[in-house]
Amino acid sequence: MPQRPAILFVVDPLDELKAYKDSSIAMMRELARRGHGVWACTTADLHWSSAGSGARVAGRARSLAIKPGAPAGKGAWFEASGSELRALAGFDAVLMRKDPPFDTEFLYATFLLEAAQRDGARVFNDPRALRDHNEKFAISEFAEFSVPTLVTRSADLLREFRSEQRDIVVKPLDGMGGASIFRLGPDDPNLNVILETVTETGRRTVMAQRYIPEIRDGDKRVLVIGGAAVPFSLARVPKPGESRGNLAVGGIGRAQPLSPRDQAIAAALGPTLAGRGLLLVGLDVIGDYLTEINVTSPTCFVEIATQTGFDVAAMFVDSLEAALAQ
Repeated sequence: MPQRPAILFVVDPLDELKAYKDSSIAMMRELARRGHGVWACTTADLHWSSAGSGARVAGRARSLAIKPGAPAGKGAWFEASGSELRALAGFDAVLMRKDPPFDTEFLYATFLLEAAQRDGARVFNDPRALRDHNEKFAISEFAEFSVPTLVTRSADLLREFRSEQRDIVVKPLDGMGGASIFRLGPDDPNLNVILETVTETGRRTVMAQRYIPEIRDGDKRVLVIGGAAVPFSLARVPKPGESRGNLAVGGIGRAQPLSPRDQAIAAALGPTLAGRGLLLVGLDVIGDYLTEINVTSPTCFVEIATQTGFDVAAMFVDSLEAALAQ
């Protein structure tokens, strides 16, 4: 009997994943449905060693039996075997799906995954590309699609930028989930203290962008898989009195067809990013403007599929299988 293709997910602890909405679980379910073997480990389970029979990257991973349609309770969506120490190159693919923050340990994990590539592992998204594409600063390569933007840790430059643009948003380059995002209007009396806080008095680099009023209609997540856009976005609509649409801070997710501008941005960026080994990318678009390029563990598969019927996980696995066949 032929051995099933084995796919390793490098993820957060399995009990922390939420089965009712997690995109990694949606991927696992589709892979299992097609007969792939699904394995999982955390970044803490990875190591490189040159002792013994040769240098290699290995991980202590568990084989998972995925329960389709299982209840959303903690751990109810899978059964796991005991852990095995396996070389990453022994898997047909390794999917790096560790959630941000992109901290020092995340960086070290990309080093390990790049070493695994030298062993012959197929890693998605490419670990070097993960390092090269800061999810906020990556828009600098595609500035023609964005609003006026400033990256600095100088409070003086930020004050000048606010004076020019009148209404701005300031956020740390390593932020996630809407954390530490500040809107600074033309007469905000807290300007100085906010700039001191977000830049840690000049010790932390931040991004400032002109405020986009269309945030009221949602911060759209446009998924790009293998260079091609999913035909629906998920607009994260801010709750009343809020200027952030992130689901983590109470935004409401509303799936909708891509606008012509969404399609144009995805078509311009998709092939370039896919060519760098970024199999899955999440573009954040507010109104007509690109604001972020998410590459670490883009999500929203389940919300889009539930609301529109479009099977995002199937599109992803189609693209993964095509990449592995090359």
